[in-house]
Formats: sequence, C-alpha cells, structure tokens
Amino acid sequence: MVGTTIEFFDFYIYATAAVFVFPKLFFPSGNQTASLLASFAVFGVAFVARPVGSVLFGHFGDRIGRKATLVGSLLTMGIATFVIGLLPTYESIGYAAPILLAVLRFCQGVGLGGEWSGAALLATETAEEGKRGWAAMWPQLGAPLGFLLANGVFLSLMVGMDFDKNTSPIDHSFYTWGWRVPFLASAIMVIVGLYVRLRLTETPVFRAAVEAGEKVKAPLATVLRTAWRPLILGTFIMLATYTLFYLMTAWASSYGTKKSTAEHVTNLGIPATRFIELQLIAVLFFAVCIPLSGWLADRMGRKPVLISITVGIIVFGLTFDKLIGPAVASEASMLGFLIVGMTLMGLTFGPMSAVLPELFPTNVRYTGSGISYNMASIIGAAVAPFIATALAASHGVGAVGIYLAVAAAITLVALVLAPETRDVELTKV
Repeated sequence: MVGTTIEFFDFYIYATAAVFVFPKLFFPSGNQTASLLASFAVFGVAFVARPVGSVLFGHFGDRIGRKATLVGSLLTMGIATFVIGLLPTYESIGYAAPILLAVLRFCQGVGLGGEWSGAALLATETAEEGKRGWAAMWPQLGAPLGFLLANGVFLSLMVGMDFDKNTSPIDHSFYTWGWRVPFLASAIMVIVGLYVRLRLTETPVFRAAVEAGEKVKAPLATVLRTAWRPLILGTFIMLATYTLFYLMTAWASSYGTKKSTAEHVTNLGIPATRFIELQLIAVLFFAVCIPLSGWLADRMGRKPVLISITVGIIVFGLTFDKLIGPAVASEASMLGFLIVGMTLMGLTFGPMSAVLPELFPTNVRYTGSGISYNMASIIGAAVAPFIATALAASHGVGAVGIYLAVAAAITLVALVLAPETRDVELTKV
C-alpha cells in the first residue's frame, strides 16, 4: 500500500498539472480547448507506455521475483517525476519542452505499468485462505491515497499562493515555480518507498514455483501462447474501471472549471481550488468502498459483485445529462456527480487486484495480469479525457455518459464470459 500510494501520487500530480498548468506552459495556443486536448494527448502517452512496463517488469518479475521488480518500478517512476519538476517550459526552449514532457510521461507510464502487478501479486500470493480479496485490496488503496496526497498538495499550493486557473496571469508565481514543488518533493516519498520495499521478502507462491522448476524463459511468449483468453478477458474486465476513473478526475476537472460560451458546455467556471476540494471529498468515498468491495468479493464471489457494480456504472452513464448537463449543473450537482462516480469506482476497483492475478498461472502471473491491466489503460484511460472533451464540446455531456455506458457494457460481457476465481488455488493454476 505504501509503495502504490507513492507511485499513484507521482502519476496523479501529472494529471492535475495537465488540467491546470501544462496547457498554458507547455502547449500554448490561441484556442483553450486545443491546448487542453494537446495536454490530454501527452497525458495519454503514459497509458500507451504502461503495457511496455508490464512486459518489461513482468519478464523480470516472473523470472527473478516480485521484490526486485517492485524496487525497479518505483525508481523508474520516481526519477521521471522528479525530472518533470526541472523541465524548462515552451517559452524557454520551444517545442523541445512538450517533447521532453512526453518522454518523461512515457517513463512514468513504464514505471506504473510494472508497479501494479507486483504489488497485487505480493498481496494475493501471501494472503490467508479465503481472504485473497481482502488482502489484495490493500495495494488498491494506494490509488485513492495517492490521489488525496497529490491533489492535497496542489490545493495547499494554490490556496497559499492565491492562484485561480481562470484569472491568474501567466507570470503568477504558481505558474513560474509553484507547480514544480509536488514533482520535486516526490523524491522524498520515493526514498521512503525504497526503504519499505527493500525490507520485503519474496512471496511463498513464487518460491514454490522456483523450487518446482516452473519458471519459464520467455514469460511474454508463454502467456500469449497459453493464456491468450484470460489476457483478453482481463483487459475488458478492467475497461469500465479505467474509463470511469479518468472521467471523474481529468475530464471532470476541465469540464467543471471551464468558462465557456459553447452551446453544449457548462459555464460553471468553478475555481480550481474549490473543484479540487470537491474531488477530495468524493475520493473519500472511493477509499471507503475499496475494502467493502474486497470483503464482498470474498463473501459473495468475484463475478456477482463486479457484474452488479458494472450494471450500476451503465445506469450512471445514462444519467450524466440529468446530473451535470448545462440546464442543471451547479457546484452541488457536480459534487453529487463526483461522489456517485467515485463510490462506483471504489466498488469496481477493489477486487481487481485479486481477479486479474487469479486468471493466470504462477509462472506468467506477473506478465499476464500486468498486460491485461495496462492494455485496458490504453483503451479505457489514455483516450478517455480526450474523447470526453471532444464529445462534450460537440454533442453535450450526455454523449460522454453514453461513452461510459458503452465501455461498461463491454466489461459486462467480459465478466459474464470469465470464470469465477474466488476458490482458485494459486499454486495449482
């Protein structure tokens, strides 16, 4: 949990900066929407990189063990994040600035791509019998905790520096140096994370596989040859989860804080500091629902819990226009919208670190679960803020909700086709 909190903190501070900082400093344009879309495009680069990280770190995780790989993923993420805090802006070095930002964002994605699988396997492969869902939810808590820390730091800076996205000039101190503080401060958290991870021991399930001579030389080739069906199912099982989260965070931030005269877009213009406060309230529901869903997945099974929540996500998607459409949108309705979305997010996200590893045998579990998780990031998260911004501008917020409902419907089909894995013995898969 400590390690994933740090990894997600690093990942989310970029997401926040992609809305409030980078469009002006790295992607200047005469059109506000065009700058935001360019920023979201680079935001999505990390999700393209995540499958690369899952293959790279998965290879070593299945070959040499979970512990060493987790240390490597943390360092990859930490160094890239720290260097982002040192980057000169477009005004200083021109087009080299967004190019360097994209490269470092790619490195962030590689690091997080190797992170999740290792953390999930560490939990599931050391869990007590019948409590894998509960044990596996602890790494999942790193997502809301990292988000709370990331946005909490940005909120403190914005309030302390009297910053407002819609009114502060480009020479404001937050634009000149304040936004860099979270990126540079992440180095302290990485040191803490390294201390924790270097004290870990290897999982008993992996040690048993090594002693039985079950390690494979090429985990990627093996998983593609022998476990292609779980790869496909796992990818689409995660689709709705990813789409939901990045609509509730990156896209919602831009939608709620934007001042616009466009026909289909709200003109809420909620101050950035206030919107972050709303998100922090909503993320508390995300955090609380993760242990609840982990417990339910152990009691009721993985499929019944996830199928029920996925149906709930479809219904939620079909209500976007009634919750935050131009005719009804307000700060209160936006808060309610975020709370409902984050509650559903916690319920669907909690069991995932048990479900995906349970689909694969030990000798390719790191690679298989990582590829599924991170391929879903491309089709569910990388493009979500970009597509949603374009849909909201052209067809209204109701179209964004339909987009989420379609993604959830695809996940529902994958869940129906997938096996129930609650009682699978990890050492005998």
